[in-house]
Amino acid sequence: MCKEPNTLVLRLFPQSKDTPEETEIIQSSVKALKEGHVIAVPTDTIYGLACLAQNTEAIKRVYDIKGRNGNKPLAICVGEVQDIYKYCKVSVKDELLRDFLPGPVTLVFERSETLNADFNPFTRLVGVRIPGHHFMRRLCQMCDEPLALTSANISNQASTLAVHEFEELWPRLAVVVDGGPVADESRLGSTVVDLSVPGRYRIIRPGCVCSTAVTILEKKYGLLENSSK
Repeated sequence: MCKEPNTLVLRLFPQSKDTPEETEIIQSSVKALKEGHVIAVPTDTIYGLACLAQNTEAIKRVYDIKGRNGNKPLAICVGEVQDIYKYCKVSVKDELLRDFLPGPVTLVFERSETLNADFNPFTRLVGVRIPGHHFMRRLCQMCDEPLALTSANISNQASTLAVHEFEELWPRLAVVVDGGPVADESRLGSTVVDLSVPGRYRIIRPGCVCSTAVTILEKKYGLLENSSK
Protein backbone atom coordinates (compact mmCIF):
# COMPACT_ATOMS: atom_id res chain seq x y z
CA MET A 1 0.00 0.00 0.00
CA CYS A 2 1.43 3.37 -1.04
CA LYS A 3 0.79 5.96 1.67
CA GLU A 4 -0.03 9.59 0.92
CA PRO A 5 3.21 11.44 0.14
CA ASN A 6 4.56 14.70 1.49
CA THR A 7 4.33 16.91 -1.57
CA LEU A 8 7.58 18.27 -2.98
CA VAL A 9 7.09 21.35 -5.18
CA LEU A 10 10.06 21.87 -7.51
CA ARG A 11 10.53 24.97 -9.68
CA LEU A 12 11.88 24.23 -13.15
CA PHE A 13 13.22 27.42 -14.69
CA PRO A 14 13.48 27.79 -18.50
CA GLN A 15 17.23 28.30 -18.23
CA SER A 16 17.54 24.99 -16.32
CA LYS A 17 17.63 22.96 -19.55
CA ASP A 18 20.49 20.42 -19.44
CA THR A 19 21.76 21.73 -16.10
CA PRO A 20 22.48 19.98 -12.79
CA GLU A 21 19.35 21.69 -11.41
CA GLU A 22 17.14 20.04 -14.05
CA THR A 23 18.84 16.70 -13.53
CA GLU A 24 18.18 16.93 -9.79
CA ILE A 25 14.47 17.60 -10.41
CA ILE A 26 14.30 14.68 -12.83
CA GLN A 27 16.00 12.38 -10.33
CA SER A 28 13.54 13.38 -7.61
CA SER A 29 10.65 12.76 -10.01
CA VAL A 30 11.99 9.37 -11.08
CA LYS A 31 12.44 8.33 -7.44
CA ALA A 32 8.82 9.23 -6.66
CA LEU A 33 7.56 7.38 -9.73
CA LYS A 34 9.59 4.26 -8.95
CA GLU A 35 8.11 4.30 -5.43
CA GLY A 36 4.62 4.10 -6.94
CA HIS A 37 3.59 7.72 -6.49
CA VAL A 38 1.78 10.10 -8.82
CA ILE A 39 3.46 13.36 -9.84
CA ALA A 40 2.43 16.50 -11.72
CA VAL A 41 4.43 17.55 -14.76
CA PRO A 42 4.47 20.28 -17.41
CA THR A 43 4.04 19.24 -21.04
CA ASP A 44 3.89 21.05 -24.37
CA THR A 45 0.09 21.43 -24.16
CA ILE A 46 -1.24 21.33 -20.57
CA TYR A 47 -0.13 20.14 -17.12
CA GLY A 48 -0.37 16.41 -16.59
CA LEU A 49 -0.47 13.75 -13.90
CA ALA A 50 2.00 10.93 -14.43
CA CYS A 51 2.77 7.55 -12.92
CA LEU A 52 4.44 4.36 -14.12
CA ALA A 53 2.14 2.60 -16.59
CA GLN A 54 3.49 -0.79 -15.51
CA ASN A 55 2.51 -0.16 -11.87
CA THR A 56 -1.11 -1.23 -11.35
CA GLU A 57 -1.52 0.40 -7.93
CA ALA A 58 -0.16 3.72 -9.21
CA ILE A 59 -2.67 3.65 -12.08
CA LYS A 60 -5.49 3.17 -9.58
CA ARG A 61 -4.21 6.19 -7.66
CA VAL A 62 -4.40 8.38 -10.76
CA TYR A 63 -8.05 7.46 -11.30
CA ASP A 64 -8.79 8.08 -7.63
CA ILE A 65 -7.03 11.46 -7.54
CA LYS A 66 -8.88 12.69 -10.62
CA GLY A 67 -12.22 11.10 -9.77
CA ARG A 68 -11.99 9.64 -13.27
CA ASN A 69 -14.40 7.11 -14.74
CA GLY A 70 -12.64 3.76 -14.64
CA ASN A 71 -13.65 3.03 -18.23
CA LYS A 72 -11.93 6.13 -19.63
CA PRO A 73 -8.47 5.21 -20.92
CA LEU A 74 -5.16 6.80 -20.05
CA ALA A 75 -2.39 7.42 -22.58
CA ILE A 76 1.24 6.43 -22.27
CA CYS A 77 4.22 8.70 -22.73
CA VAL A 78 7.66 7.53 -23.89
CA GLY A 79 10.96 9.26 -24.54
CA GLU A 80 11.92 8.02 -28.01
CA VAL A 81 10.10 6.93 -31.16
CA GLN A 82 11.70 3.48 -31.03
CA ASP A 83 10.10 2.93 -27.60
CA ILE A 84 6.66 2.98 -29.22
CA TYR A 85 7.36 -0.37 -30.88
CA LYS A 86 7.76 -2.04 -27.45
CA TYR A 87 4.25 -1.18 -26.30
CA CYS A 88 2.26 -0.79 -29.54
CA LYS A 89 1.67 -2.80 -32.70
CA VAL A 90 2.58 -0.05 -35.13
CA SER A 91 0.70 -0.19 -38.45
CA VAL A 92 2.16 2.90 -40.17
CA LYS A 93 5.52 3.95 -41.56
CA ASP A 94 8.21 4.96 -39.10
CA GLU A 95 8.42 8.26 -40.97
CA LEU A 96 4.84 9.06 -39.96
CA LEU A 97 5.67 8.57 -36.30
CA ARG A 98 8.61 10.93 -36.62
CA ASP A 99 6.52 13.54 -38.45
CA PHE A 100 4.22 13.81 -35.42
CA LEU A 101 6.46 12.95 -32.48
CA PRO A 102 7.69 14.58 -30.39
CA GLY A 103 4.81 17.01 -30.50
CA PRO A 104 1.22 17.73 -29.39
CA VAL A 105 -0.25 14.55 -30.92
CA THR A 106 -1.33 11.24 -29.36
CA LEU A 107 -1.30 8.28 -31.76
CA VAL A 108 -3.53 5.30 -31.02
CA PHE A 109 -2.49 1.76 -31.96
CA GLU A 110 -3.24 -1.78 -30.91
CA ARG A 111 -1.38 -2.46 -27.68
CA SER A 112 1.38 -5.05 -27.40
CA GLU A 113 1.61 -7.80 -24.78
CA THR A 114 4.50 -5.92 -23.12
CA LEU A 115 2.18 -3.25 -21.75
CA ASN A 116 0.72 -3.88 -18.30
CA ALA A 117 -2.46 -5.94 -18.71
CA ASP A 118 -4.11 -3.85 -15.97
CA PHE A 119 -3.53 -0.64 -17.92
CA ASN A 120 -6.79 0.14 -19.78
CA PRO A 121 -7.84 -3.53 -19.57
CA PHE A 122 -11.17 -2.75 -21.26
CA THR A 123 -9.61 -1.96 -24.66
CA ARG A 124 -7.07 -3.49 -27.03
CA LEU A 125 -5.92 -0.01 -28.03
CA VAL A 126 -3.55 2.46 -26.41
CA GLY A 127 -2.67 6.08 -27.10
CA VAL A 128 1.02 6.98 -27.07
CA ARG A 129 2.75 10.34 -27.22
CA ILE A 130 6.13 12.00 -26.89
CA PRO A 131 5.57 15.56 -25.68
CA GLY A 132 7.68 18.21 -27.35
CA HIS A 133 8.96 19.22 -23.93
CA HIS A 134 12.60 18.76 -22.92
CA PHE A 135 11.93 17.90 -19.29
CA MET A 136 9.28 15.29 -20.15
CA ARG A 137 11.48 13.57 -22.71
CA ARG A 138 14.39 13.35 -20.26
CA LEU A 139 12.07 12.11 -17.53
CA CYS A 140 10.81 9.26 -19.73
CA GLN A 141 14.33 8.41 -20.84
CA MET A 142 15.56 8.19 -17.25
CA CYS A 143 12.56 6.12 -16.14
CA ASP A 144 13.23 3.73 -19.04
CA GLU A 145 9.60 2.62 -19.04
CA PRO A 146 6.32 4.20 -20.14
CA LEU A 147 4.52 6.78 -18.06
CA ALA A 148 0.76 6.86 -17.77
CA LEU A 149 -0.19 10.44 -18.59
CA THR A 150 -3.44 12.35 -18.14
CA SER A 151 -4.47 15.94 -17.54
CA ALA A 152 -3.80 17.48 -14.13
CA ASN A 153 -7.34 18.33 -13.09
CA ILE A 154 -10.46 16.84 -11.54
CA SER A 155 -12.34 14.95 -14.24
CA ASN A 156 -14.74 17.11 -16.26
CA GLN A 157 -13.05 20.32 -15.11
CA ALA A 158 -10.91 22.56 -17.33
CA SER A 159 -7.39 21.52 -18.24
CA THR A 160 -4.67 23.42 -16.40
CA LEU A 161 -1.90 25.71 -17.68
CA ALA A 162 -0.17 26.49 -14.37
CA VAL A 163 0.39 24.56 -11.14
CA HIS A 164 -1.72 26.87 -8.98
CA GLU A 165 -4.78 25.87 -11.05
CA PHE A 166 -4.76 22.34 -9.60
CA GLU A 167 -3.52 23.21 -6.12
CA GLU A 168 -6.32 21.17 -4.53
CA LEU A 169 -4.62 18.02 -5.89
CA TRP A 170 -1.17 18.78 -4.48
CA PRO A 171 -1.63 16.96 -1.14
CA ARG A 172 -2.12 13.68 -3.03
CA LEU A 173 0.95 14.09 -5.23
CA ALA A 174 4.55 13.23 -4.36
CA VAL A 175 6.11 15.84 -6.66
CA VAL A 176 4.73 18.91 -8.42
CA VAL A 177 7.12 20.14 -11.11
CA ASP A 178 6.40 23.81 -11.69
CA GLY A 179 7.60 24.61 -15.19
CA GLY A 180 5.79 27.95 -15.30
CA PRO A 181 2.78 28.78 -17.49
CA VAL A 182 2.25 26.52 -20.51
CA ALA A 183 2.85 28.49 -23.71
CA ASP A 184 -0.16 27.07 -25.58
CA GLU A 185 -3.14 28.75 -23.90
CA SER A 186 -5.84 26.87 -25.84
CA ARG A 187 -6.29 24.21 -23.09
CA LEU A 188 -7.21 21.79 -25.89
CA GLY A 189 -4.59 19.17 -25.14
CA SER A 190 -3.02 16.92 -27.75
CA THR A 191 -4.76 15.89 -30.95
CA VAL A 192 -5.66 12.19 -30.60
CA VAL A 193 -5.57 10.11 -33.79
CA ASP A 194 -6.56 6.44 -34.06
CA LEU A 195 -4.25 4.68 -36.53
CA SER A 196 -5.11 1.12 -35.51
CA VAL A 197 -6.84 0.32 -38.83
CA PRO A 198 -4.33 0.05 -41.70
CA GLY A 199 -4.78 2.76 -44.31
CA ARG A 200 -7.25 4.70 -42.17
CA TYR A 201 -7.26 7.38 -39.51
CA ARG A 202 -9.90 8.58 -37.07
CA ILE A 203 -9.77 11.76 -35.01
CA ILE A 204 -10.76 10.82 -31.45
CA ARG A 205 -10.09 14.30 -30.05
CA PRO A 206 -9.43 17.34 -32.25
CA GLY A 207 -7.02 18.90 -29.78
CA CYS A 208 -4.70 21.73 -30.72
CA VAL A 209 -3.30 20.71 -34.14
CA CYS A 210 -6.14 18.80 -35.79
CA SER A 211 -6.19 20.49 -39.21
CA THR A 212 -2.41 20.21 -39.61
CA ALA A 213 -2.50 16.54 -38.59
CA VAL A 214 -5.28 15.70 -41.05
CA THR A 215 -3.41 17.41 -43.89
CA ILE A 216 -0.29 15.33 -43.21
CA LEU A 217 -2.24 12.08 -42.88
CA GLU A 218 -4.19 12.59 -46.09
CA LYS A 219 -1.80 14.46 -48.35
CA LYS A 220 1.53 12.89 -47.42
CA TYR A 221 0.46 9.37 -46.45
CA GLY A 222 -2.79 8.92 -48.39
CA LEU A 223 -4.76 7.74 -45.37
CA LEU A 224 -8.56 7.81 -45.54
CA GLU A 225 -10.81 8.95 -42.75
CA ASN A 226 -12.45 6.12 -40.84
CA SER A 227 -15.81 7.51 -39.77
CA SER A 228 -16.96 4.35 -37.98
CA LYS A 229 -16.84 4.29 -34.18
